[in-house]
Amino acid sequence: MSTPMDTAASTAPETAAPPAAAPVSPWWERWGDRLNPLVVKEVRQGLRTRTFWVCFGLMLLSCVVLSLVAYVEVREAAFASHGRSYFFSFFLCLGVVHFFVIPYNAYRSLAREREDETWVLLVLTGLGPRRILRGKMTSYLVQAALYASAVGPFLLFSYFLNGIALPTILIILALGAAWLVFLTLVGVCAATLADGRLGRAFIHFTLLAALATALVQGNVAAFVLSDEGDRLLRNDGFLYAVGISLLLMLTDGWLLFEAAASRLSLPTEDYTRGPRRALLAQVLVGMLCGVGVWWFEARDHTVPEIFGIVGALHLMAVGLFVATDVDGQARPLRSGTRPWSLLRPGALRGFRLVVLLLAAWGGLFLGLELLAADTPLRGDAMRMATVATPVYGILFLSVAVLLGRMARSDRLSSPAALRLLFVAAVGLASALPPLVAVLMELEGDDGLINLLNPVVGIVNFGGYDYTTGGPKMTWPLLGFVVGVTVLAAFAADRVLAEREKRAHAL
Repeated sequence: MSTPMDTAASTAPETAAPPAAAPVSPWWERWGDRLNPLVVKEVRQGLRTRTFWVCFGLMLLSCVVLSLVAYVEVREAAFASHGRSYFFSFFLCLGVVHFFVIPYNAYRSLAREREDETWVLLVLTGLGPRRILRGKMTSYLVQAALYASAVGPFLLFSYFLNGIALPTILIILALGAAWLVFLTLVGVCAATLADGRLGRAFIHFTLLAALATALVQGNVAAFVLSDEGDRLLRNDGFLYAVGISLLLMLTDGWLLFEAAASRLSLPTEDYTRGPRRALLAQVLVGMLCGVGVWWFEARDHTVPEIFGIVGALHLMAVGLFVATDVDGQARPLRSGTRPWSLLRPGALRGFRLVVLLLAAWGGLFLGLELLAADTPLRGDAMRMATVATPVYGILFLSVAVLLGRMARSDRLSSPAALRLLFVAAVGLASALPPLVAVLMELEGDDGLINLLNPVVGIVNFGGYDYTTGGPKMTWPLLGFVVGVTVLAAFAADRVLAEREKRAHAL
């Protein structure tokens, strides 16, 4: 029998219960959703390979044997200092894996994707070239971290053997990590360079030789730093060299990554923005570093001389790949392109960007030399060499463009052919004038005969004649080279502009 209160309760409108709070997923699940799925795939696949376990086992076995030998040697000579030698021995075991095996495996992973034509399947996942490359890079860096975690205790053990300071160990490991990242990016970028079977074979053997050289360079640098670390850390020049080396590895690595992503992008995408933006950032950072070092070194004249010449040579090598892009650009990109859109695709804009960067680089460091606090005897000659280096770069880049793009042959005007033409033009211009001078019974480095020689010419402009008490060359001769360069650059610009018009008309 129901009571009035029960009846009222049954007829009263029901109130909606508050919705239950959604369960908060753990942090590892949230990060797992954000993680690049390619990282998990590549790490799992890499850890299952025989190469990983063979290298890991041999490396660990070598470190264990070395540690046992060190223990016996320390027991016989308790107060001896063996830390340097054993640290280098442990680092050598790690260096073989980090500086050769990891970069080569990264190269083979991406090259296999392109050879087996599974790259299209990765693109269809919607990740995009940059995210795919980032995933592959991260997976191999994770494997490198596993190797390093196994060798880490042995490297720390060498510190307790005396003879090596902890800051020296940390600097070597930091430089080694940067070298590892750079070489891995070299391997990834090399996998995108060639499409044909012959080109892939050439890139394969070239990369093997490059990685072998890099392995020797990394281990030699580690040996020198471990042997002379305490003295070198008190040298300002060494600290500058370490900072500049790290900066070069990071900026060049960024440039290589962007170049690899650019080559894997579609022609309808703005594929040149990333590499050209990285190049522009690298040049600006290099200029700021040069000005900073020059200022902190009390405006020493040697700083702009070194930065001006070496930096221009580096910019020339990088700019060769930027200025040899294909003609024109895809139709969807043309509407937003303006004459100042130097980051857009196209050989014309790439050529103009490289010319402007080389001119700005030479002009900046020439100005720093003029503002230097001290003026040595060779000051005027080194100023001419600072100007001549980027000028020769622009000249022979223009010559390669004129030789390749004036022809009607598509094969001769391809980016690879233009780079070969640049190398051939530089080689012939460097070898023929000295030969002609010798046949004419003159000195091999005669100034007038070698005026357009990019190698001997730079040396001559930077040379000082102590018999006459002045530079070997003169500013009017340099002005003649600058005039020839301006004419060649203008002609190359007009040729590229005409070819772009024809490409857009099709």
